[in-house]
Amino acid sequence: MHYEYTPHGVCSTRIVLDIDNDRITDVHFVGGCSGNTQGISALVTGMRVEDVIARLRGVRCGRRETSCPDQLSIALEKALEKEKDAK
Repeated sequence: MHYEYTPHGVCSTRIVLDIDNDRITDVHFVGGCSGNTQGISALVTGMRVEDVIARLRGVRCGRRETSCPDQLSIALEKALEKEKDAK
């Protein structure tokens, strides 16, 4: 499943991801801190969606209430909801 999400409260402007059989096959952030977002993408590719959500949910960036990793967890939750609704 291909999914795109517009994050809120962070520097990145879009998260593009692909999920296959409950595994993340690709993640791409548009904008944000390039090294950090590339690192996040490399680390989560191949992981189970639920594991990534559990690890990244609630991560903050400085004084912000959220972060790119947190926004990725939200994007994954919404992607799962979309997939569930499609069934």
